[in-house]
Amino acid sequence: MQERSKEIQEKLAAMRGWLQQSGAAMLRLRGTDWFAWATAGGSNTVLLAAETGVAEIAVTPGHAYVLTDEIEAQRLQDEEVPAGCYEWHVAPWAEPQARRAFCAELAAGGTVLSDRPAAGEQSLEQDMLRQRYCLLDSEIVRYREVGLLAAQAMTEVMQAARPGWTEFALAGAGAEAMWARGLHPTLTLVANERRLPIYRHATPTREKLGRRAMLVFCARGYGLYANLTRFVHFAGAPDQPDFPALLEIEAAGLAACRPGVPLSDVYATLEQAYCRHGFSDGIRRHHQGGICGYLSRELVATPATDAPLAAKMAVAFNPSLPGIKLEDTFLIHDDGLENLTMDPDWPTVEHAGRQRALPLQTEAS
Repeated sequence: MQERSKEIQEKLAAMRGWLQQSGAAMLRLRGTDWFAWATAGGSNTVLLAAETGVAEIAVTPGHAYVLTDEIEAQRLQDEEVPAGCYEWHVAPWAEPQARRAFCAELAAGGTVLSDRPAAGEQSLEQDMLRQRYCLLDSEIVRYREVGLLAAQAMTEVMQAARPGWTEFALAGAGAEAMWARGLHPTLTLVANERRLPIYRHATPTREKLGRRAMLVFCARGYGLYANLTRFVHFAGAPDQPDFPALLEIEAAGLAACRPGVPLSDVYATLEQAYCRHGFSDGIRRHHQGGICGYLSRELVATPATDAPLAAKMAVAFNPSLPGIKLEDTFLIHDDGLENLTMDPDWPTVEHAGRQRALPLQTEAS
């Protein structure tokens, strides 16, 4: 808790710097992403699919509050927010106007900045968003934990999978493995043998897996997202002749992920790599990923995303060809990339100086 309290104080200083820079009177953070960031890994989530939670953060030059209601306050104080970092405004759940009145009093007619602005409020500036993308050392420690847990959950499930399972069953087992490790299963995609060549975003169905299957995780822990994709090949699965080309395409994109390089340049590098290997429209078939952290994709790489990469940013790219995809979450360092989502027990091949995930081969039939 002491490390988290120290991190929160550093972030409160940053938030008050934003207020001073912008001339705003108050900052309101409503999203699950920003709540986790502002509380050093706390969660305001009850409904997993919601973008906002059961509490928010309000910061002025002189005060910093958690705003919530009587249903949630005690649990949040006991389990989610370190003591002594924030004041608390707790309103009756049936009187939402009490929170609005309190915030109006805090703002005293001044400008209010928000991640999800209501009427009369202003959006956060890009510089404020980008500051979040660069992780503190304490955040990196948590991210490494989340990445390894997600990768271990993936290994456990794919080792247990069988050709007769449905896609629903594989997705459910993945969600169970994530929950068992304290991770939110915010996304589980599954494609079986038939659907793999057709769909890049394959949501699960009742179809059986067949001879091969893909499983995709977006696993959230401490508010941080670990994104990874893996394949399992059962007895009789066909070879994937395009896999070496995909390794080369991914390697080109990852090599471009260096401090100071605009995200749009990484996109251009991937586009050129697709063309070089004979897939001229490959980049159009699926987004390629981008910066990640407190969102599964903080910023997606496109030809227009000129935000520069920096050390201590996390990225997750997912280049794909029909029936195959590669994806891990990497941390950018000054001297290279660190893979946050590689389980040592998963089969790999060394390519371009990195261990890359192979399909898990099993004789199950």
